[in-house]
Amino acid sequence: MQHASVSPMRLDGFRPEFLDFQRGIRVGHLEPHQRITQILKWSLQARYEQDFVIDRYGRGVYWQWICFLPKANRIAKPLSNSHNFSCSKFFIKIDREEATFQSGLQVERGFGKDQGQRPAFQLQTDWDWHRLISRLRDRSSLYRELRRLVMEDNFHLHAGSRQTYVRYSRLNFPGAVELRRALTGCPDQEWVVFQLYYPMAPDEVRGSTGSDLVEAILAVLQEVAPVMNHCMQVSL
Repeated sequence: MQHASVSPMRLDGFRPEFLDFQRGIRVGHLEPHQRITQILKWSLQARYEQDFVIDRYGRGVYWQWICFLPKANRIAKPLSNSHNFSCSKFFIKIDREEATFQSGLQVERGFGKDQGQRPAFQLQTDWDWHRLISRLRDRSSLYRELRRLVMEDNFHLHAGSRQTYVRYSRLNFPGAVELRRALTGCPDQEWVVFQLYYPMAPDEVRGSTGSDLVEAILAVLQEVAPVMNHCMQVSL
């Protein structure tokens, strides 16, 4: 594999106030070394020596959700290499309902083929989703890693669609059968998401320095990488 070429970047430009719990993650009207998108992409490419693709939900100065996915894993997909939905991805997000800043891993399931959606939105056989579901068993290494992260490191899980979902923590951590049911029980016309993430409250964010936050996000992403590797065709 050809390694990505990365240029040095200052990592001290990010500020806690760029995480706005009302408007989202600030990316506009900033210098490159201040943008969390550029800081994280540079750091991930330097760590894993491969290219990452940035995607996002939001427009203008503030974005609510930003993801970083390994380009090599997308390229490897014979049917779905032209879009990002099929791929496992690191993500960061401002959850305005819960008032938390979240960072972690996301895997998506598209719509059923009979829903009349655009091809990019339709679940294909090469999506990472299928590896997630097939390896989600009680004694699997994937499930053991999920259990460790939630029960020992206080990660959270989100499983389901926008209409019907469950959120799990150490207080209600599910068995593999229950978790798999939450992910596979949604109708074809609903978009389903699995997220493994670490939540930070506003006070925790505001009490940190910018460099502390960047280091914390990168530490979280490193912790979820083994789970991500279970789901991808091309591992990190």
